[in-house]
Amino acid sequence: MTPRSLHSRDPDARGRASRSNRPGRYERLDRDAFDDGWEIEEAAAPVRTEVSIERPRKVITRNTSPDLSFDRSINPYRGCEHGCIYCFARPTHAYLGLSPGLDFETRLIARPEAPGVLERELRAKSYKPAVIAIGTNTDPYQPIEREHQIMRRILEVLREYRHPVGVVTKGTLIERDADILGEMGRMGLARVGISVTTLDPNVARVMEPRVPSPRRRLKTIRKLTEAGCPVRLMVSPVVPALTDHELEAILEAGAEAGAVAASWIMLRLPLEVSELFREWVEAHFPDRAERIMGRVRELHGGRDYDPEWGKRLRGEGAFADLVSHRFAIQVKRLGIDVDLPPLRADLFAPPSRAGDQLSLF
Repeated sequence: MTPRSLHSRDPDARGRASRSNRPGRYERLDRDAFDDGWEIEEAAAPVRTEVSIERPRKVITRNTSPDLSFDRSINPYRGCEHGCIYCFARPTHAYLGLSPGLDFETRLIARPEAPGVLERELRAKSYKPAVIAIGTNTDPYQPIEREHQIMRRILEVLREYRHPVGVVTKGTLIERDADILGEMGRMGLARVGISVTTLDPNVARVMEPRVPSPRRRLKTIRKLTEAGCPVRLMVSPVVPALTDHELEAILEAGAEAGAVAASWIMLRLPLEVSELFREWVEAHFPDRAERIMGRVRELHGGRDYDPEWGKRLRGEGAFADLVSHRFAIQVKRLGIDVDLPPLRADLFAPPSRAGDQLSLF
């Protein structure tokens, strides 16, 4: 039984997106609250953020997914305090014996030794450089980064080694590292993707409760671009019957902020995310919950999610085709229908250390 595995009516989860904390798929036991008949009013304990420390042996994770443009990534943190209800990374918390619900948003794991481990991996004689993606699972610029500064130290290592990196985030804390990302961006070593799901602050507040506002994220695009780091606007995910009507407006706002390219991904609800999202949408948008879920199932062959390669990121059918067509028209109109050049791996060079044999040439 996982600690604090209580259902939605128990914790005081204000400022969180999940409405329940059911155990992950590997747990055999659950805990539920019930009326014990004493009729005693008890205030629910507020749900606080807890951070544990992990000491990793390796930090570069490899993948062979045909849907992804990178084969390696780094996750400075496990879990994410941003708490986006649609986050496809939520099921990873089940591997830790924790809930993909509230635990994912509140029981976080930091890896402060990651920069040193990364440096050791980059110095391995067998290492071949290629773009490292950061932020593709949980956000490296979630609020606890302000204290731990793991991401900044990782970037310092990558800059020193002249190693290419792509960063994805919703966090405006990335502005703190505009000096490093700008320098690397001008060298062709870095680019950033900023995710904007909606321009409606009310929708954003309940859907992404601890993420900076959409307008604030647009300012981040401007700051990074001015520093010299190319920024791609990511309209992801597009939530059918909730945010899809904003597609053109989001793209236009991103282009005005300085984004040089754009991409989109359809809402996907793997494993435990499906039930969490349904609970959320029924609570916050009861008038359109059936329409939203119906459209989701239409995209995935009658299921909440189809994990098949080539389909999982966009879905299929008339609605998926319509969104793709609208996107293509708007990015062309805005001049951001470009394929960014590949980041440079030819500059990779581990810095010399005391005692190293120096080259004569």
